[in-house]
Amino acid sequence: MKITSETPIEDILKQDPALTKVFIEFGLPCLVCGEAFWGTVADLIQGHTIDINKILKTLNDKKPKTNEKI
Repeated sequence: MKITSETPIEDILKQDPALTKVFIEFGLPCLVCGEAFWGTVADLIQGHTIDINKILKTLNDKKPKTNEKI
């Protein structure tokens, strides 16, 4: 399944914890500082100047192709 703006962060990281690096690369403070954030991708980027389409593309490009549970 494709990661969308409504995909919960928890689901993404349960399936592939390495995707944390994508959120860190985009400078999302909830993941950079280590605080848990369990909303959706859209919730997490709210209030930040991040292009949602760019982060979704990056997440989908970097997630394992054999893992379609997300």
